[in-house]
Amino acid sequence: MTDPFDSRNAVAAAWFRTLRDRIVAAFEGLEDRFATGKPGRFEVTPTSRADGGGGIMSVMRGGAVFEKVGVNWSEVHGVLGEKAQRAMAARGVPGMDSDPRFWASGISLVAHMQNPHAPAVHMNTRMFWTPGAWWFGGGSDLNPCIEYAEDTAHFHAEMKKACDAHSPDYYPKFKAWADEYFFIPHRGRARGVGGIFYDDLNTGDWHRDFAFTRSVGEAFLPAFLPVTERRVQTPWTEADREVQLQHRGLYAEYNLVYDRGTKFGLETGHDANAVLMSLPPVAKWY
Repeated sequence: MTDPFDSRNAVAAAWFRTLRDRIVAAFEGLEDRFATGKPGRFEVTPTSRADGGGGIMSVMRGGAVFEKVGVNWSEVHGVLGEKAQRAMAARGVPGMDSDPRFWASGISLVAHMQNPHAPAVHMNTRMFWTPGAWWFGGGSDLNPCIEYAEDTAHFHAEMKKACDAHSPDYYPKFKAWADEYFFIPHRGRARGVGGIFYDDLNTGDWHRDFAFTRSVGEAFLPAFLPVTERRVQTPWTEADREVQLQHRGLYAEYNLVYDRGTKFGLETGHDANAVLMSLPPVAKWY
């Protein structure tokens, strides 16, 4: 598709790709530091969408630090189906009835750790375009099965720093949004200790909103790496592992029932393995 906005789309897509590369390198660096045997490495697979575009699925399994982690990048385009059009129209996106074309790019990350004391984590940043609108979305949230107050405080402090550099209103607003968004109604509890979440961000200044989205992405490694380094060698028991596996069940339930990204990816025909890479490798329910 051609549009005067294409140059900005290309800039955003290239930045998301660069962020993906940086995170993959940092995670493999953790494996190099903490592995006693062969360090884990990402398996990289191109993905495609039948109606247009694709991406890169990068998944590491069975590492020393990461039991399973996916860091995916995508750039897709095409025409939204009727169900997706209705959902966009319900969110107030103009022009969906007359021109349902779309373009989207972003990075999506979910890490499930070997050590039960090291928290799982989710992060994504993205840009979405239609002929009638554009917006950014994303955020990051921490999902420990065994909570440590200092880890939660550090993670939130980094998210707050990223938000405060752009607006004093962003952190309280987007923290509250994360608390609401990552709540599991049928369990009556949150899936983790929160973070920030935002969507439909369009202040009218594309450069400002893209700069904020970059800050959110750049805050991820400073927020997550110190917590992981602190916990990755903590001794753990089989009882700790049981707690971890049951908590992963909550994560799977949320992503399959409520997550917007999962629903959108499957409904628009993106590679199902890439969409569902967020699911844990092993989980339990009772």
